[in-house]
Amino acid sequence: MKVKPLGDKILVEILEAEEKTKGGIILPDTAKEEKSEGKVVAVGHGKVLESGKVQPLEVKKGDRIIFGKYSGDEILIDGKKHKILKENEVLAVFED
Repeated sequence: MKVKPLGDKILVEILEAEEKTKGGIILPDTAKEEKSEGKVVAVGHGKVLESGKVQPLEVKKGDRIIFGKYSGDEILIDGKKHKILKENEVLAVFED
């Protein structure tokens, strides 16, 4: 299924929480914290300004981002967790 975000929205695939701690302890599903990072899967065209011009988004498809824990709306696409966020809900972009 394809989902195309509108305006200044982005579609993010949530990265899975770690199954083990750094010390090697395996975590049950109930102890895993939902990650606040993900990979941008699709972006909208941009934010429409009061002047009518469209401001392109800074994030792009393929970026790995950090977002607020309670940001956006969670949806399932092909059995995977995704979030639809506004660009201003993105806290940071990982740089290579």
